[in-house]
Amino acid sequence: MDIIKNIQQAAAEGVTALFGQAVQPQDIALTPTRKEFAGDYTIVVFPFTKFVKKSPDAIGQELGEYLKTHLPAVADFNVVKGFLNIVLSDTVWSGFLEEHFAQADYGRHASNGEKVMVEYCSPNTNKPLHLGHVRNILLGESTARILEAAGYDVVRVQIINDRGIAICKSMLAWQKFSGGATPESTGIKSDHFVGDYYVEFEKRFREEYAEWQQGETAGSVYEAQKKEGQSPEQFFKDYKDKYFNEHSALGREASEMLRSWESGDPETVALWKKMNGWVYAGFEETLAAIGASFDKYYYESETYLLGKGMVEKGLAEGVFHKKDDGSVWVNLEDVGMDQKVLLRRDGTSVYITQDLGTARLRYDDFGISRMAYVVADEQNYHFQALFEVLKKLQEPYSGGLYHLAYGMVNLPSGRMKSREGTVVDADDLMAEVIAEARAGSQERGALADLSPEEQESIVRRIGLAALKFHIIKVTPRKSMVFDPTESVDLQGQTGPYIQNAYVRIRSVLRKAEEDGMGGSASQEYAVLQEQEKELIRSLYEFPDLVARAAAEYDPSHIAGYAYNLAKAFHKFYHDHSILRAESEAAKAFRLKLSRMVAQVLQTAMGMIGIEMPEKM
Repeated sequence: MDIIKNIQQAAAEGVTALFGQAVQPQDIALTPTRKEFAGDYTIVVFPFTKFVKKSPDAIGQELGEYLKTHLPAVADFNVVKGFLNIVLSDTVWSGFLEEHFAQADYGRHASNGEKVMVEYCSPNTNKPLHLGHVRNILLGESTARILEAAGYDVVRVQIINDRGIAICKSMLAWQKFSGGATPESTGIKSDHFVGDYYVEFEKRFREEYAEWQQGETAGSVYEAQKKEGQSPEQFFKDYKDKYFNEHSALGREASEMLRSWESGDPETVALWKKMNGWVYAGFEETLAAIGASFDKYYYESETYLLGKGMVEKGLAEGVFHKKDDGSVWVNLEDVGMDQKVLLRRDGTSVYITQDLGTARLRYDDFGISRMAYVVADEQNYHFQALFEVLKKLQEPYSGGLYHLAYGMVNLPSGRMKSREGTVVDADDLMAEVIAEARAGSQERGALADLSPEEQESIVRRIGLAALKFHIIKVTPRKSMVFDPTESVDLQGQTGPYIQNAYVRIRSVLRKAEEDGMGGSASQEYAVLQEQEKELIRSLYEFPDLVARAAAEYDPSHIAGYAYNLAKAFHKFYHDHSILRAESEAAKAFRLKLSRMVAQVLQTAMGMIGIEMPEKM
């Protein structure tokens, strides 16, 4: 039953019959009626004034009469300032419920035969996953699940940044300061263990830099390079990177280690493999706890030389141009950007060159028609340029590229800094929200009759729901603050609040008799309450919302929908009895309605990676 398409079709026929103008059904603008007016859906009639010499109200009145006469689903209508509000008969909504209440896959679309890749997580191997990664992972995983629900064949990938100076900092610090310690010997989770040495390097480097600033060389540098009026404090704050590259003993050792790795030095490569192995083991443990998995891993150490062939081919075809110094560039001025280097004058690649090659490699691996990159919004320009270059190269997937950009995520205490060790690790964050959920559960005492294992399973679901929903509910492009305590509130716009609606329904259904739930008595329920119709309208809209969330790569649509549905059910439950309804017909109808609400809540929350408990 497609209620909206039926109305659009009948309205298009009505416009033709009444006003002699052919219009397409999909061109009939139909929206849910605003709550302050009577009606289910509203047709905007203003566009018809272009070819009908009548007022919008007159057009709305005539079209309303036509629909009421020719479409049995329309029970009544009203016109308010050019807006035609249509009231559907109760049988439309009760018929929809009877048709779909037991449909376990309701909201999911049939396969559309299209394959899409989602890249997310993509960490560095010098530190554990942190709060910023958590937002990335949750956005990527939920986007992948929503795309699957919308009918796409989804490939999940990540590219691991396993090379570069940051990795060598951790390696050097372990080599110099660990005394041979390992994750096993210290009992520290392996990725945290490596991250501790990244922080240790920064600590030792700062000490070295502070000591150097007291010497004669630093004084000479300051006098020779300072800007007018620049204090020593400001100068040396800005000079830090130059010091690392030109004066620092630690910086020199780290750079030498990087050169040794690039030249394939066996000892350096062996150390790199050992420490990266520790990090990967820790990553897998964290990803399993979050509920994310990948079909393929790409490694920067294996892809950083890719793309040069594509650039050389583009140069030969006149897509790119070479400057006098031998560097290769692309001109993006025709799309409002500037010129961008693709190969340096010595023939080496830049970051975008690697991404060109990786995109081609993924197409060769999977035959995808779309790629969505989940990367922070600070990389907006990079991806805009990458996509335009791929279009110029006429890559077969270039029309399906999308950058799912997201804003920064902070804590109430402010920003985090990896090098200073002030980052909140993903593992610690999960432990904190689970602890908050455990404390709340113990206070309520609702799980006291369950075994410790069952209690812990439910507490974990509640805690992770709090974390995931609190992040996913925010539109990706917005920056956000994550508050662990606020996230587990059973009364706020939270994951546990939605879980509570599901648990409430499951409790009702367990108490109900099977005949009452599925029997034919519900078909005798003739006059629906407004809150019942509101719930069914929301259920009806779910498949279209899934398609919209997929098209816009925006999981917050699903989170917002689940919250609004849960809120509507909580209000309905408060205002209307289910098991003690005024008649057997009302009871049977409300049990079916409750069952479908629970099913859709479970499906929607599953799309954003949240499991529903039976008790809480």
